[in-house]
Amino acid sequence: MSKQEGLSATFQGNIITVVRGATAEAAGRAVDLLVAAGLPIIEITLTIPGGLKVLEGALERHGDRAIFGAGSVLDVESCRAALLAGARFIVSPNTNAAVIEMAKRYSAVSIPGALTPSEIVAAWERGADLVKVFPCDPVGGPRYLKLLKGPLPQVRMVAAGGTAPATAAAYFEAGADAIGIPGYPVGDGGWPAAEANARALADVVEARRMPHALAAR
Repeated sequence: MSKQEGLSATFQGNIITVVRGATAEAAGRAVDLLVAAGLPIIEITLTIPGGLKVLEGALERHGDRAIFGAGSVLDVESCRAALLAGARFIVSPNTNAAVIEMAKRYSAVSIPGALTPSEIVAAWERGADLVKVFPCDPVGGPRYLKLLKGPLPQVRMVAAGGTAPATAAAYFEAGADAIGIPGYPVGDGGWPAAEANARALADVVEARRMPHALAAR
């Protein structure tokens, strides 16, 4: 198994927590909160002002405790910059063959976005490690994902877009290989709401881990 394949396997049955924020300071604080909650895979979006600096800071503070990647990566230049900053996986809302190729060149996990069966297969055939089904919730949520997995069981899919801790179990039951969920929800509630969301996400991850731990005994 290659280094990239080993890293890709860690996404199976896991939550990718997505950090967005109006400021780099807020995003950095959100990262600290998520790591403290024990969340293992964190996506820092390049829509954050100074997103690459946020990524570098996260790796410096928590690189031994979580896997960090870059999200909202739209072009190959941004992809390379994120990889050089230390991103170990690359997430996009769309499929760009050059971005997939660049991620694989750096042994990073490639997670492009797609929605329809044709788009999903095209992304998979271009070499995606996982395909982000986005936006999944508005077009049917778990039921839509289950319908996709029927004829496409070989495609590893990440459910994203409108997903939440409360719907995570339904997505996994529908066949999601991983789920992308906001780790710093935008809106009312402030940091108490963000902390509650982090705890809820950590509970989902722990619930997924427990059966595997019991099976290993």
